[in-house]
Amino acid sequence: MARIVAGIGSSHVPSIGRAYDQNKQTDPAWQPLFEGYEPVKRWLQDDVKADVVILVYNDHGTEFFLDRYPTFALGVADSYQVADEGYGKRPLPEFQGNAAFSRHLANCLLADEFDMTLCQEMALDHGFLTAMPLLWDHSDTGWPLQVVPLLVNVIQHPIPTARRCYKLGQALKRAIDSWPEDLRVAIVGTGGLSHQLNGERFGFINEEWDQQWLQRIQTEPEQLADTSTRDLMLAAGAEGGEVIMWLVMRGAMADNVEEVHRFYYAPMTTGIAVLALQNAQ
Repeated sequence: MARIVAGIGSSHVPSIGRAYDQNKQTDPAWQPLFEGYEPVKRWLQDDVKADVVILVYNDHGTEFFLDRYPTFALGVADSYQVADEGYGKRPLPEFQGNAAFSRHLANCLLADEFDMTLCQEMALDHGFLTAMPLLWDHSDTGWPLQVVPLLVNVIQHPIPTARRCYKLGQALKRAIDSWPEDLRVAIVGTGGLSHQLNGERFGFINEEWDQQWLQRIQTEPEQLADTSTRDLMLAAGAEGGEVIMWLVMRGAMADNVEEVHRFYYAPMTTGIAVLALQNAQ
């Protein structure tokens, strides 16, 4: 049967993708960030060897806008295009999906009382694209694993609660466990950490809260899941509330997890982090 072999939390920031595409990996301002991801990339390549990744993200007005934004949407396609976010498509290959596995997830989630919007076509923006090349190498023609995009609304209020996202992760685990074929599944929750890009608190970062989040999501996920949207945004900034997508990842993991790697960097307007977890042996 399928099993989850890695859980990863990762920030998604459009400027990271631009720096990657412009080969700024050794630029003094960017080198610490890219080096911070390298241990996770090596672990995923050498040890984890996932067949498919479920990547939890939010769309930033590319596929969905404020007039119609689903609470949860699941890609069920054979392939996914790179979105043009207004300055041309990033030079990344398209992504191969696993439509059969995606449909299985959709059916199981529906039976578990999660009504997903199903997308047979979906272009993927920086919410999805930021993490992929930081975590997996690719050729000019493809990636080493298949993808299942899972979108969460953290844009248009009311947004789902932290608890609802945690429960979605738990439902995903049950769905993955019931897939009858051998499949190594990684799950990535993206977003955050603390940042605010509007209003009087523009540029707000809460580094102390970010560090607590990186620890507590490992040891106290149930308590984090009880955090209200208001309290999240007060502590982490208006856009920092998107960290609820990490709780989808955490809900899919075992109660006890082991930290493989943790990295935090805050040189700009966002607390940037990557956290790699595995289920405790």
